[in-house]
Amino acid sequence: MSDPPFAVTGIDHIVLRVRTLASALVFYRDVLGCRVEREQPELGLTQLRAGRSLIDLVTLDGPLGRAPGPAGAAGPNVDHFCLALAPFSEADLSAWLAARGVAVIAPASRYGAEGEGRSFYIEDPDGNRIELKGGRADAPPHADAPPQGRAP
Repeated sequence: MSDPPFAVTGIDHIVLRVRTLASALVFYRDVLGCRVEREQPELGLTQLRAGRSLIDLVTLDGPLGRAPGPAGAAGPNVDHFCLALAPFSEADLSAWLAARGVAVIAPASRYGAEGEGRSFYIEDPDGNRIELKGGRADAPPHADAPPQGRAP
């Protein structure tokens, strides 16, 4: 098998169908700190900046969010997605989330794109599971990563 003539460089965006845009915005904007980048209400689309990626929220009653049915007979076809956070202080993050009514699920050390590191799961108002993960403690920062403590 030969290598493809391209390289995957990261996740550009994910699209989530949401029941209530207002509660999804409170969660992604106010709790997780993503900023609204673009809105297209005629499509039922709100795009949020998440580092170098986008999280697209589409309303169930909008043209993009209307789906013919569930993803499969067994239910949703996405288990979770993972957001890398920096800095990652498990105690500070847990306190921040708890103060906003968001439960921390299954904290543990897990392997990801940055190597082994601490992470835990949370759920958004629509039940989508999100892993919040810190990088490897001994990993050098990426050359294209923004300095810690500053938004990209």
